[in-house]
Amino acid sequence: MNVHIKIAVAESSVIVRTGIVSVLQQLSINHSGISEIEDAEQLRSLLGRQKYDLLIINPLMPGLFSLQQMRKESVNHDMKYVALQNSLLDNSVLKSYDEIISLYDSTEQIKEKINSLITQTDSAGNSESLTVREKEITVCVIKGMTNKQIADTLCLSTHTVISHRRNITSKLQIHSTAGLTIFAIVNKLVTLDEIKKYQ
Repeated sequence: MNVHIKIAVAESSVIVRTGIVSVLQQLSINHSGISEIEDAEQLRSLLGRQKYDLLIINPLMPGLFSLQQMRKESVNHDMKYVALQNSLLDNSVLKSYDEIISLYDSTEQIKEKINSLITQTDSAGNSESLTVREKEITVCVIKGMTNKQIADTLCLSTHTVISHRRNITSKLQIHSTAGLTIFAIVNKLVTLDEIKKYQ
């Protein structure tokens, strides 16, 4: 994975916080640094200035404001929020988070969860690199259209469609229709209901 993500760990307990940071540093993930955040006041200050890709946070941190408020105040609106579960919590508190890491998760489980979020982050970034025409062609491919059908629909030559498809594959490094479909859903090029219609 080429993306280098910026991670923050917000936890008031120094033992738990440094433990999580230590585990993250052992994982084979590309990161450009891991910031430690000690309290809600520091978190609020940093969210408005630092562009983190991933925030691992204890939902019970004293003085913590709502997840909705965090999303509003963050300079990175695509940041992923991971709840650090170190006690029994109501599911209604956890369901708004993008992922949940428990203190009892193994290193492998934590790695899988974080890699899943990084993949989403990487895909979201790549979506911005596609042109409007490439996004249109991506949707046509997901619909199961042939190069000729795409060319006829978008008033292009078949050669141009093939060229665009080559560019899409090169930019996204996705080589299957299934992979392209997942990418399109994650990046809101199509909805799940639309996908069902194509099948």
